[in-house]
Amino acid sequence: MSKTILVYAENRDGKLRQVALETLGAARLIAGDGDSIRILVAGSNITEAVSALKAYGADTIYTVEHDDLESYNPEAYISAIEAVIGQAQPDAVLFGHTAIGRDLAPLVAASLNAGQISDVIAIETEGGEAVFTRPLYAGKAFEKRVFQNGPWVVTVRPNNIPAAEAIEGAGTSIEDIAYPAPSLRSVVKDVVRKTTGKIDLSEAKIVISGGRGVKSAEGFQPLEELADLLGGAVGASRGACDAGYCDYALQIGQTGKVVTPEIYIACGISGAIQHLAGMSQSRVIIAINKDPEAPIFKVADYGIVGDLFDIVPLLTEEFRKVLVS
Repeated sequence: MSKTILVYAENRDGKLRQVALETLGAARLIAGDGDSIRILVAGSNITEAVSALKAYGADTIYTVEHDDLESYNPEAYISAIEAVIGQAQPDAVLFGHTAIGRDLAPLVAASLNAGQISDVIAIETEGGEAVFTRPLYAGKAFEKRVFQNGPWVVTVRPNNIPAAEAIEGAGTSIEDIAYPAPSLRSVVKDVVRKTTGKIDLSEAKIVISGGRGVKSAEGFQPLEELADLLGGAVGASRGACDAGYCDYALQIGQTGKVVTPEIYIACGISGAIQHLAGMSQSRVIIAINKDPEAPIFKVADYGIVGDLFDIVPLLTEEFRKVLVS
């Protein structure tokens, strides 16, 4: 029996987020012959996001556009999503494991009386059945789970499942869904975003992170220069945040963001277990620390023992030479 898979394509200010394409990639891993993949885009100015998604070959793109959806409000968004679900009648709904996805997914699961598997980092097919892998205990263990019956709700961790690629000559139908304006108990009047860099930390392919070893707010400048050069984002340990060297929006770890970039460069970070919980699943970990006994070296693929204020500028200079050539 064929399934209908609905992908929530998260956008920010009308621009498609990378995790939306990764969620679509997850849908393709789940879908079998004859299954239908459909996309939901909600917001107040979504023309650009919808236009970008046309090339990805979904059967239908559902759009819900309204001023109430300009800023994230769970009451408004769940109303929009339920309207689309009523039209699409999906067997599975997929979200990115972002702040918004983590908020919406359980609401949708409760609405559908569905099972939910969160924070999925891999999907395999065994005997025609989708098997979802997710981390446990801050990445120290992994479990594989399957759904016994539907419907399903799944959230996909950014930077783990390959993004869907465009399909040449793909055709997609667009279906506008009327926004069923609910009686909102709260209204978002304005959003003040903290500046955390040009690239979203949770979606960055390269993260340059600093700990107490940076010694001051000014100590992050070499890290920011390297991140700018490599097209990465700057993160921090809780120790650096607690010391007032940077904003808590940069914090990576058990009580901060969880990142899984392709390259993670830890500068002046000792490697406390709370920090490792947020970055130990990175593809390649490079540690720079003066203390050769620092725990960070136990999880690092490459280690450099030395002063970050000597090492990081040298790395920046060498990367600049390579990139120029």
